[in-house]
Amino acid sequence: MSIADSIRAALVPVHKEGYKFIAAFAAGSIVLGLLWEPLFWIGALLTAWCAYFFRDPQRVTPVDDRLVISPADGVVSAVGPAVPPRELGLGGDEMLRISVFMNVFSVHINRAPVRGRIVRIEHRQGSFLNAELDKASTENERNGLVIESPHGQVAVVQIAGLIARRILCWAEQGGSLSVGERFGLIRFGSRVDVYLPLNAKTRVAVGQTAIAGETVLADFDNGPGFPLVKVS
Repeated sequence: MSIADSIRAALVPVHKEGYKFIAAFAAGSIVLGLLWEPLFWIGALLTAWCAYFFRDPQRVTPVDDRLVISPADGVVSAVGPAVPPRELGLGGDEMLRISVFMNVFSVHINRAPVRGRIVRIEHRQGSFLNAELDKASTENERNGLVIESPHGQVAVVQIAGLIARRILCWAEQGGSLSVGERFGLIRFGSRVDVYLPLNAKTRVAVGQTAIAGETVLADFDNGPGFPLVKVS
């Protein structure tokens, strides 16, 4: 492999949703540079950060219906029983909730934690509290998907944070998702909650780093198995 090929292989693709922001940051840098040269270099650094924020790396996802895969990059901020948001129609009983908090340096592409058909998508306006707070699950702006999985209904909720002002979801109600498939993103800094049936067994702890499309959050079976993998 040539040096050029090695460099290309090391570069992480940028998601198309980020192109307009990167272009705006770059244009702003040029304008500022015409006013005062040091401002150009500050703008250039911000442009590089913007490109980094919208990066969309490939992931190697375990394909096994027993496994629940992290929908987001970040730190596991909560694990335990919680009642899912009312608009999801999952009832008033507690489910197992696992939360992953994304800071402004995390990959913000969200991926499906399980495979299945999307039976419900609900968006709710709300506040923009710090997404690390527990009450952000019920008070912040959010977008929830309910997936009919092989082990029952699983919900994944995109939650806007203190800085985030835009939740994107390109999945459609009635459509299907494969595990690890991209379904949305949140700009800029946020959190994703996963709600699982109580018979799911947790495989992560609070404070652990999770990788979207790769980290196993929980499973439905302790038995031996050798899952297939896919790269996406």
